[in-house]
Formats: sequence, structure tokens, C-alpha cells
Amino acid sequence: MIAISDGDTLTVRCGAPGAWRQERVRVAAIDAPESRQAFGQRARQNLAQLCFRQQAGLRRLGRDDYGRTLAHVRCQGQDVGTAQISAGLAWVYAPQARRYPQLVALQQQAQASHTGLWSQKRPLAPWDYRRRHR
Repeated sequence: MIAISDGDTLTVRCGAPGAWRQERVRVAAIDAPESRQAFGQRARQNLAQLCFRQQAGLRRLGRDDYGRTLAHVRCQGQDVGTAQISAGLAWVYAPQARRYPQLVALQQQAQASHTGLWSQKRPLAPWDYRRRHR
């Protein structure tokens, strides 16, 4: 892991030593607050604590609309999407919610306990934030 862009995007170094290639990875099934959004920096910091300068395991699912690798990511033995949702630092990505009921349950727990972004009166979902700030 060589760089953390925000709470759901990171850059990894893949391949053999001396023949590294960089790959931008979007964590599957979650959507973290944008950097300028409330809790955006906390989400990024949490992802950095989990993954920066750590070996990451990727289970690739394909590419997103921006050409990033879409993958389930594990750092330090933890599923990154699960960790971000549990910490109240990301939403379950709405179009994927039915495929990830365990993440929906964790999000509901974070909401009920007012953890992270759920401590706000009306947290603004990142997809709504992006639509307003195009």
C-alpha cells in the first residue's frame, strides 16, 4: 500500500520487486465521504491506519467507471469495507446493498449507536454530495 486517496480509494504496488506497477483500487461495496465532506478526512485517516505501508490482499471484481480496480481489500487481517462501515466512516454503496446484507446490518448498528458520521443530525451521503458539488 503506497497511497490513500480517500476513505474508499487507495493505490497499491503489485508485481515482483523491481517490476512493480501501481494500481488504483476502489474498495467494493462502500462509499466513504468525500475529502471535503464531514468525516471525509477521518475516513481517509482510518483507511491509512489500516492499510498504509501494509501488505494488502485484493479480491478483484473488475473495474469501475473511472478505470480503478474494484476489489474487496484486506489489510492486517481485516476486511477494509467492513472496518469502514463498522467505524461509521462509510455508507454501504446503495446499488450493492442487497448483495451485502452483513454490511447493511453493520451500518444499521453504527447508525443506532451514532458512531462516526452517524453522530450528525442528517449525514449527507457521498453520492448526494457529489451531485450537489459537480
